[in-house]
Amino acid sequence: MDVREMLRHLRNNQSDRAVARAMHVNRKTVARYRAWAIRHGLLTGPLPSNTDLHRLLDETMRTPPPPQNESLVEPFREVVVQLRSQGVEMAAIYERLKERGYSGSYSSVYRFVRRLEPPKVEAVARVETCPGEEAQVDFGSAGMMIDPADGRLRKAWVFVMTLSWSRHQYVEFVFDQKLETWLALHRHAFEFFGGVPKCVVVDNLKTAIARACWDDPVAQRAYRECAEHYGFLIRPCRPRTPEHKGKVEQGGIHYVKRNFLAGRGITTITQANQDVLRWVNTTAGLRIHGTTREQPLTRFATEKAALLPLPETPYDLAVWKEVTLHRDGHVVFDNAYYSAPWHLVGQHLWVRGGTQEVQIYTTAYELVATHPRAHSPGERATHPDHIPVYKLPGLTLSRPECRQRAAEIGAATAEVVNLLLDHRPEDRLRTAGRLLRLGERFGNSRLEAACARALSCDDPSYATIKRILQQGLDLKPLPTLAAAPPARAFVRSVSELTGHLTGGVTWP
Repeated sequence: MDVREMLRHLRNNQSDRAVARAMHVNRKTVARYRAWAIRHGLLTGPLPSNTDLHRLLDETMRTPPPPQNESLVEPFREVVVQLRSQGVEMAAIYERLKERGYSGSYSSVYRFVRRLEPPKVEAVARVETCPGEEAQVDFGSAGMMIDPADGRLRKAWVFVMTLSWSRHQYVEFVFDQKLETWLALHRHAFEFFGGVPKCVVVDNLKTAIARACWDDPVAQRAYRECAEHYGFLIRPCRPRTPEHKGKVEQGGIHYVKRNFLAGRGITTITQANQDVLRWVNTTAGLRIHGTTREQPLTRFATEKAALLPLPETPYDLAVWKEVTLHRDGHVVFDNAYYSAPWHLVGQHLWVRGGTQEVQIYTTAYELVATHPRAHSPGERATHPDHIPVYKLPGLTLSRPECRQRAAEIGAATAEVVNLLLDHRPEDRLRTAGRLLRLGERFGNSRLEAACARALSCDDPSYATIKRILQQGLDLKPLPTLAAAPPARAFVRSVSELTGHLTGGVTWP
């Protein structure tokens, strides 16, 4: 259960019954949290940060004992099944079980039998809401449309948000159901209506609800954050019960398919979105609705005044992602790399990615890093404070600084570093930094000697120099080159050779 969402419902002056229904918890639980919130002044004024809120909860809220996992009736399952198959009523079953040693209550028997038997079909009552109170949203398949970016046919989806009182709606076609798209569509709908409904009823889409669980549906962090920004409450629709959201699924999704999409030829998604907005404001908005018997646009003129005002700034469309800090001190988000403090390596963290900024949090909502949003795949954002001190030289030195440091150590080291930095096409700046860091481990004089030995062997690589230092070869004298043999020369001069060949000169 999300405590912050519970507090938002309580601060909205809702009854315990209404909050329990929206959060899918027991009314006693709501009452307990309401009393706790009143004691600590959480129903007025700004809410504390998530970190402070959870700390206060851990320190002041007593955890009730865990529920009993197994029913006391479970050992008598076969008896209960047999008696129910014979049409025996629950009261009689309770008496038969007591004769067999059952010590539990009648209520336990009642609950056990209800779990055994298939649920009956529930009657559905039509619920009408007040103006500005509620909107219902959903996605539906929209067939194939042309992607104007590359001209390909792609599967399209239609998003519909319907205001429950007026039945006025916002419709937009998209190519995916990603979380970023889901949030953007909400922003577009609110801007189209010029206001925000107090509550949004959502289907259990992966993007809108983290787990499609009737007992404890948890909206994803980004959606809760979006709801808090705009001021609306999230009300999940019970799984596999589309009748709970009939206004949008019958009057929205189905109506768009039957009226707007029916018989329509293939077109670009851009053209479809332009056409559907005109359709919403004419055909759909001016029709006589089958339930209200009024035009949606006529009723919307009344409902618009009841909507919550738009915030001064639109939502940042930030998404959350659970990540792990890798050994290199970076997390991966949207194909880019962002650093976090190195002591968190191996831990699970949360990334909040906005359009301009990326923030990294611990699982306790503690902000540990902030970076500008990367715009290219593979881009790395590294803060020096996040890297261990002993690794900084290889990561933060510039090319001129590397050359200067190498020259201060010695000529051989400078030559090796220059060879590394001038290497193409690979950029070996980090390798040069690691080479200089060997001087901190083995000493600059030994590094200079190792570089000289590597150059003499015509193998001035980082691996070779490190191996020379580890094996102590730099402490041995360089091998001396053998003396060069004397240059070869003719014994006779050219004139003597020529004279001998012509017969005029004899050799002694």
